[in-house]
Amino acid sequence: MKTMTECAEAAEAVRRGVAENPNTPAELLAVLANDEKWLVRQEVARNQSTPAELLGELADDEDRCVRRRVAWNPNTPPAVLGELANDKNWEVRRGVAENPNTPAETLGVLARDEDEAVRYGVAWNPNTPGH
Repeated sequence: MKTMTECAEAAEAVRRGVAENPNTPAELLAVLANDEKWLVRQEVARNQSTPAELLGELADDEDRCVRRRVAWNPNTPPAVLGELANDKNWEVRRGVAENPNTPAETLGVLARDEDEAVRYGVAWNPNTPGH
């Protein structure tokens, strides 16, 4: 017989699996975007089928790992990427720097970032002027 903890962990694993599935309907992704577990919300943010509006909502998540996945998602709208370029966490800013849909103007701002890893991400982005 499974313990309550084992059952809760199994349920979370199922929710994560549904959240990462590219065939999960947008309505269900919206429900999972409000999950209590950050690992579930992170998978919604990483899912390339997640609607742009929902990615915008997840960009304000309290967990940096969720925001980082939004920053890396190629479907994240440029305006949201611009907001995330000012995130306090360098990993989030690096995600924006590496996103192939980040506008050149935002990359210009990130090229002057205090963190070397963020500037490195800008250097490899195909939208960086001079590539």
